[in-house]
Amino acid sequence: MNKMIKEKLAVLPAQPGCYLMKDKHHTIIYVGKSKMLKNRVRSYFTGANDRKTQRLVQEITDFEYFVTSSEIEALILEMNLIKKYDPKYNVMLKDDKSYPYLKITSERHPQLLITRKVKKDKGKYFGPYPNVIAARETKKLLDRLYPLRKCNNQPGRPCLYYHMDQCLACSETPPPQETYKGIVQSITSFLHGGYKGIKNELSDKMHEASEQLNFERAKELRDQIQHIEVVMEQQKMSLNDRADIDIFGYSYDKGWMCIQTFFVRQGKLIERDVAIFPFFDTPEETFISYIGRFYLHQHHLKPKQILVPIGTDDDLVKELLDVDVHTPYRGRKKELVELASKNAKIAINEKFSLIERDEERTILAVEQLGEVLNIEVPHRIEAFDNSNIQGTDPVSAMVVFIDGRPNKKEYRKYKIRDVKGPDDYETMREVIRRRYSRVLKEDLPLPDLIIVDGGKGQMSAALDVLENELGLDIPLAGLAKDDKHKTSELLYGIPPMIIPLSRKSQEFYLVQRIQDEVHRFAISFHRQLRGKSLFQSELDKIPGIGEKRRRLLLTHFKSIGEIRKASLEEIAKLGIPKNTAEDIIKHLNVKEEE
Repeated sequence: MNKMIKEKLAVLPAQPGCYLMKDKHHTIIYVGKSKMLKNRVRSYFTGANDRKTQRLVQEITDFEYFVTSSEIEALILEMNLIKKYDPKYNVMLKDDKSYPYLKITSERHPQLLITRKVKKDKGKYFGPYPNVIAARETKKLLDRLYPLRKCNNQPGRPCLYYHMDQCLACSETPPPQETYKGIVQSITSFLHGGYKGIKNELSDKMHEASEQLNFERAKELRDQIQHIEVVMEQQKMSLNDRADIDIFGYSYDKGWMCIQTFFVRQGKLIERDVAIFPFFDTPEETFISYIGRFYLHQHHLKPKQILVPIGTDDDLVKELLDVDVHTPYRGRKKELVELASKNAKIAINEKFSLIERDEERTILAVEQLGEVLNIEVPHRIEAFDNSNIQGTDPVSAMVVFIDGRPNKKEYRKYKIRDVKGPDDYETMREVIRRRYSRVLKEDLPLPDLIIVDGGKGQMSAALDVLENELGLDIPLAGLAKDDKHKTSELLYGIPPMIIPLSRKSQEFYLVQRIQDEVHRFAISFHRQLRGKSLFQSELDKIPGIGEKRRRLLLTHFKSIGEIRKASLEEIAKLGIPKNTAEDIIKHLNVKEEE
């Protein structure tokens, strides 16, 4: 623990608030909240912590805090800070899974749509649905029953759905808003359990059509009834209470937590959500933070009621979400909360071995790589590879691995500008110069380790630029390949020395994954550029000739040779301006003389 942290810990207030942990780059890596900042923040640096928390503490070089007037303010501030800074250790609040909803828009002529985003836009939302297929089937059923807008035609231009009595919007005299209000109310009633009345009504019409010997109409009505039964009535589990309820249960072990959410709609259990993540606060506080994020930042539609396990501060959740929050102590609802918690416990037990294996492949492998190279833990690794064919279309690529996992948002591609011919060393110089000049200029995070795909020559070129041109002191390693193009040696140091790695160690598998990934990325970029150059035509070099005109000329004349023989008038007949036609003839004739 450094001196500055000790001094800050000594003056922490005994009040509620939020704290932000920072690493050596002054990047915020964790945001937490507490009823008493003094005790919570100190607990990270004193006493025994599990390995996961120790890893977090090892990265902390500074922290700051905000004092709030209440725990609810601290909770809201925590969620906003996490959304703003996206700290890497707050992974449990980043789940971007979204479920489909049905939405009736608030336009003059409303539409029924499927969406995964719930917004405050005056639209009416229904769901969530177990999957997009269930949402589509329900929408298809409602489209048959209710004539909301299904086209973008102007009034008076009927669409196919209009002739099928399924779209009122394009009729010559648009229906009044009261008509749409009635339809929207009917759909709302239908989705809230009123479909049984519609089914009975359709059944009466079916029998009436059958008595009138209109068997085709009777069959249509029978099919609609069957569709309602399939879409609306095949559910898994029931509650006598017809309200929309979300049921939460959780379990935790060894610093990991699993939260399961049951979605109950109209008394039917339609779907569940599962989240497994590491946590650093108390289980109860982590659970409440998760619920807040679940609704406020992931935009899940809030139900009429939320059920939570015994021991949860339901008043705090109620104040945060402005919804009825209840802890059941008996009856069917208590059983469902216990069932959610039981499922969470089973899930975390089943997943724990996979979690440990993933940690071993990623974070622990990164730590072991740092130990082998005798450097600080390389949380951020940037790797480079070059690609060309005898110097043509030379490119380079960079991939980024954070804590042993690829971060594809930060991958970069480079077209080589200044190097002529197949010079791998100068290519490496150029790309390292361009990358880290920009990092310094834009104050981007520096890597903890740079890996170049190559041996001593590539390492020497990269080190020269980093140290002598840019004044950077960043650990740099090289990866050499064997004659089968497989990772064979890790090079490090000045002069570069072979670092012995066991072929069965996780750190070897890590550098192998990095080398394979940067090679794949560089090769795919090179193929993409080479493919474009192979299909480039002489016409592409003429001003005023784009994709459309090039295709028009080649379709009409069949080849560049035929275009060269064509007269000015023949080319202009295709709708090409006279001055552009003159440029075509001039360019192609000059090319032939060459």
